[in-house]
Amino acid sequence: MTGVVRPTLAVLEREVIKLLAQRGRLLSALVRPLLWLLVIGAGFGALQGGDAGNRYQSFLVPGVLGLTALFGGILAALSTVYDRESGVMRMLVIAPLQPHWIVLAKTLGATLAAIVQSVLLLLVLGALGYLSGRVSIPLFALGLLGTAFACASLGMLVAAWSRNLDNYATMMNLVIFPVFFLSGSLYPVQQLPQILEVVTTLNPYTHGVDLLKHSGIGAAGSQQADFSIGFNIAMLLGFSALALGVACLRFSRADANESLVHRLARKHTD
Repeated sequence: MTGVVRPTLAVLEREVIKLLAQRGRLLSALVRPLLWLLVIGAGFGALQGGDAGNRYQSFLVPGVLGLTALFGGILAALSTVYDRESGVMRMLVIAPLQPHWIVLAKTLGATLAAIVQSVLLLLVLGALGYLSGRVSIPLFALGLLGTAFACASLGMLVAAWSRNLDNYATMMNLVIFPVFFLSGSLYPVQQLPQILEVVTTLNPYTHGVDLLKHSGIGAAGSQQADFSIGFNIAMLLGFSALALGVACLRFSRADANESLVHRLARKHTD
């Protein structure tokens, strides 16, 4: 077990050091959700007028926290593609870790990066007065962890099918925006047209945001939640397991093919 824990901790430490060293990344993690809350939220709230506008901004609080976890998890998974291109992944492959442990370690690193960014945003939201005083800490922690892990798993799934950084950036844009807009971040799921409600229900990110709503983190409170806590947890765990399973299979085959290419190259050289 020690042979697995130490390399995993090394991967986690590396991801955190990279995150803290990239100040622009941390700044964008704060600016992006605040734009949605303070600019777009205020604009839509103005259309409703009065207290309804303030309630809509409070409704957006779980969504912008989820948005930070979504971008944080998927962007952190980008390092997997970079490591593959730069040769770092080969160093991980020769470490005492199976391919599935490498995938899990990178996913945990992306999850931790997403949580750090979300906590920083949480501090800003608290300073601006957008947090509820009746928040359930266990539910909030569960919602944040589940959302970050599911988003990191989604990022690893995209990384598993990306040959290079450009390919990942293209696929990332195709994934992030449908996942965000087809969720309960901006509007209640139960009020959507039936076909969109079905698609949104199948979106795992929806259930991470819904768990945050259950915690009462925003002033709108948990009465705005669309699903039960148990269903949210089941959807997050089910998707994360499926995404990581596919990513592990994909990385295992890629590593096997790469090892075969290197063996053939050495044989040809000899």
